[in-house]
Amino acid sequence: MTAPAVATSLFVERRPASSGDGDQLPLVMLHGWGMNLRVFDLLREDLAARETWAIDLPGHGRSPWWPAAAEFEEQVRAVLALLPPRCILIGWSFGAKLAMAIAAREPQRVAALVLLAASPKFARSADWPHGMEQQALRAFRVVLEQDWQQTLSDFIALQLRGSRNAGDAQEVIEAALAGQGAPNRDALMAGMALLDTVDLRELVPRITQPTLIVVGQNDRVTLPGATRWLAAALPDARFVEVPRAGHAPFISHHEEVAAVVRGFLAELQAQA
Repeated sequence: MTAPAVATSLFVERRPASSGDGDQLPLVMLHGWGMNLRVFDLLREDLAARETWAIDLPGHGRSPWWPAAAEFEEQVRAVLALLPPRCILIGWSFGAKLAMAIAAREPQRVAALVLLAASPKFARSADWPHGMEQQALRAFRVVLEQDWQQTLSDFIALQLRGSRNAGDAQEVIEAALAGQGAPNRDALMAGMALLDTVDLRELVPRITQPTLIVVGQNDRVTLPGATRWLAAALPDARFVEVPRAGHAPFISHHEEVAAVVRGFLAELQAQA
């Protein structure tokens, strides 16, 4: 494992391929709201034959927060600034939104996508029944302003609800926050606002890269209708549902998810 490095203003950790094969495209991983790059440790170990990069998003882990990062486009630019010339993006939840936006904007930089618990639009609206209700979002924001640490703890429990290995997965996430650093409060508030407002439905049909969508059967955060809509709207998508998994199947069921990802990568290599 190489030493972590800072590229541009975000913290990125790079691990070389264990096999020493430098011809494969690196896998670049983007985490979700309130988390940091350590949540990918188990998946990265399972995929150790490939070079992997994991990034702390603005205000999370060891990456700094700056006011302009409250805009979604600023976060897209920040991630783009440190990506390798070409890679495969793996995005979880909010990180999946960034991955989709980058793939649509810079298709030459992204060979393929792996989207974990992804949705193009988090908030429910008149034309989008697959999101969280506005009343619930408002209540979540109020509680977040009053006690962000407790809110983050409650959100972790929600992500893992319905998962077969919820206790073990919670320990992984809590260790990630303790080891890499808790998120910045302003980053949490801004991220919640972005979850409320970002709508990527119009750009989804422009994402032509091969895409693997992985979702937990019992996900309580990303509704099943959202991932099924995404799988149908993407031009080249594969859809996998992990039984008895919640919002973080790559943690609670990391071996199963890694096997699916390896199969997807092998398919890409065969096609190439």
